[in-house]
Amino acid sequence: MLLYLMKNGISKNTGKIIPIYPLTYELSQNVIRQIIYNGLKQVENELEEVLPDYIIEKYNLYDINKAIQSIHFPKSFEDYNLARKRLVFEELFTMQLTLLNLKNKYATSNDGVEFSKEVKMADLIKKLPFELTNAQKKVLKEINSDMESNKAMNRLLQGDVGSGKTIVALICAYKAVKCGYQATIMAPTAILAKQHLESFNSILKNEGIKCELLVSGITKKKKEEILEKLKLGEIDILIGTHALLEENVVYKNLGLVVTDEQHRFGVRQRKTLSEKGNNPDTLVMTATPIPRTLALILYGDLDISIIDELPPNRKKIDTFAVTKQMSDRVNNFVKKQIDEGRQAYIVCPLVEENEEINAKSVMELSEKYKNEVFKDYRVEYIHGKLRPKEKDEIMNEFKNGNIDILISTTVIEVGVNVPNASIMIIENAERFGLAQLHQLRGRVGRGEYQSYCILKYQGNSEVVRERMKVMTKTNDGFVISEKDLELRGSGEFFGTKQHGIPEFKIANLFEDMPILKEAQSLAESILLDDEKLEKKENKKLKRIVDTKLKINI
Repeated sequence: MLLYLMKNGISKNTGKIIPIYPLTYELSQNVIRQIIYNGLKQVENELEEVLPDYIIEKYNLYDINKAIQSIHFPKSFEDYNLARKRLVFEELFTMQLTLLNLKNKYATSNDGVEFSKEVKMADLIKKLPFELTNAQKKVLKEINSDMESNKAMNRLLQGDVGSGKTIVALICAYKAVKCGYQATIMAPTAILAKQHLESFNSILKNEGIKCELLVSGITKKKKEEILEKLKLGEIDILIGTHALLEENVVYKNLGLVVTDEQHRFGVRQRKTLSEKGNNPDTLVMTATPIPRTLALILYGDLDISIIDELPPNRKKIDTFAVTKQMSDRVNNFVKKQIDEGRQAYIVCPLVEENEEINAKSVMELSEKYKNEVFKDYRVEYIHGKLRPKEKDEIMNEFKNGNIDILISTTVIEVGVNVPNASIMIIENAERFGLAQLHQLRGRVGRGEYQSYCILKYQGNSEVVRERMKVMTKTNDGFVISEKDLELRGSGEFFGTKQHGIPEFKIANLFEDMPILKEAQSLAESILLDDEKLEKKENKKLKRIVDTKLKINI
């Protein structure tokens, strides 16, 4: 199209709808458009259709060749919208079909571990030094039902920060061990794994249950000892990090696999761990709330339980959004809290200064705060570029009260429990998603002290103001995630490193919810009629599902 217009002396960029592409290496829009145009010419009408004819006809969709041509160079806005509809439908439908196919495989498998009904979770629950919430009890009932069936459990446990997921996992592990099986818990960091070990030992030591820790930092001799005991069945619950995935980690009788902060692990890693047992029950946990309307659809391969209630002793975290003009007041407030014996986190979006990005960095702030603003206090920094051992040492020092102020990137986002930390200051809060701000805020308010989250932001756009308002008005992670999705769209909300679900190329889960529901309904009806996609008309769909499963969806 561009070539045609150029030959006829018509301007390339006026009088028509033109595509705008992300640019890199100083390439101009004109150059990119020309490259795309030439590329499309090369494959004109030769792209292989991936959807069966009956779906294209039923939903009045463009064929793949017309959709690809029109999404880049549409003749009209209607042409563009129809092309987009086709590509969004394909993306969401194929994802749904794959997830539901996975779920069907789990559901039709009757060779899972069938835990004894004689072993009661209630026997441990009544010994706990605290009362479980109604939400925790409801979730445990659902999990117990799964564990006692002969089908392998594949369940997602969603719960807001501090809602008590760890104790639920502990009670499930207790049941597995008392039924004669081993359990394993995989956490994303060594410090979180150690934290789990402390929690498990404090409650299970009187039950005759042996827990052990496997992380990359332990000595060779200690590791060999653990692996030997594990193989012999002398360790009941093994808690660890990615180290659990290594080939030489062999269980005698693994019955329950728990993955904490599941968005840090891919489907393949969960599968690797599960394959160390004979079809064990699997529980995956996340503190990253996903809107209720989406959870059932996005985790189509998992049953879902939600803890939507916080324990009564959890204090509400007071949240304030301020501009840099308030910096002195904020700093004085931090000093007052530390003088009273508390500790503070300060989170920055960058590790080092970047001339192109106007945002605070860990190195820049730590230099200033150590030597000027907080020179009378113990200030330390931590970021993802440090070696794991260094990060663990710093976090342990902070946890033990030997550091007053910890300046950090988002590496402290997951799971660290420091009850004495009462202040979370987030620099350039406008650069973080709401769900991430909520996760960071959840690092404080974990002890008996009133806690505070201070969001320092730049910019005065309506979206920035709206996001700050949401954070100061509610502590409900599900409400926040719904708003986050609405304000940012699914592309950013489900970043590649979050959630372990596909990064959508074109679909926007907030805007395209009607198409998503339509796609799910179609996927369900197809699999109901042709569970293994063996019918002639579904051959193309079978190929899609097999391909997606191979590349870990």
